[in-house]
Amino acid sequence: MPDFTLRKTMIFIEDIHHDGGPPPGRPRRRAAILALVRNPFAGRFEADLQGAMEDLKPLGLAMTDRLIEAMGGMDGIDAYGKAALVGEGGELEHTALWHVPGGYAMRERLGEAKAIVPSSMKMGGVGTRIDIPLGHINAAYVRSHFDGMEVGLPDGPRAGELLLALAMARGPRIHDRMGGLAAADVRGEDGLR
Repeated sequence: MPDFTLRKTMIFIEDIHHDGGPPPGRPRRRAAILALVRNPFAGRFEADLQGAMEDLKPLGLAMTDRLIEAMGGMDGIDAYGKAALVGEGGELEHTALWHVPGGYAMRERLGEAKAIVPSSMKMGGVGTRIDIPLGHINAAYVRSHFDGMEVGLPDGPRAGELLLALAMARGPRIHDRMGGLAAADVRGEDGLR
């Protein structure tokens, strides 16, 4: 069993009160949680990585629970995304270990989420920042919810570490007006529309 020792977590909460034009009736909240873990595959090639995703599932669920708490509860959460950053000695494929544990944890906790969880992967050292893409939880074509959060930690990822991230949002971009599928019209049957 690979050892993904957790070094630290950090939560970011952003309330958007204004973005030009009239103030919204309710601020838009975006939040992200980041974790720095040991990368057990750093410095060597491992042919079979898939089984290690199972070992990260408890972390994905714990991070999701803390993120929902930071959002003030599940009510109204309608966008999500995930990202992973690998430090020195790792390879980009190590970030793909986060696809299942991060994505399915949020979909499980948010209940009826139908859409694929947008994802970003990157290599970088200490202080590297990464954009977490955001999309609607039930339909990928909801343009009003296309967004992202730039995050990073000043002390990671160190060599031999992975930075794992989850993000959620409540509501569309402030003053969205680019058309497309409206959130109110989502059928949520196939994850696209």
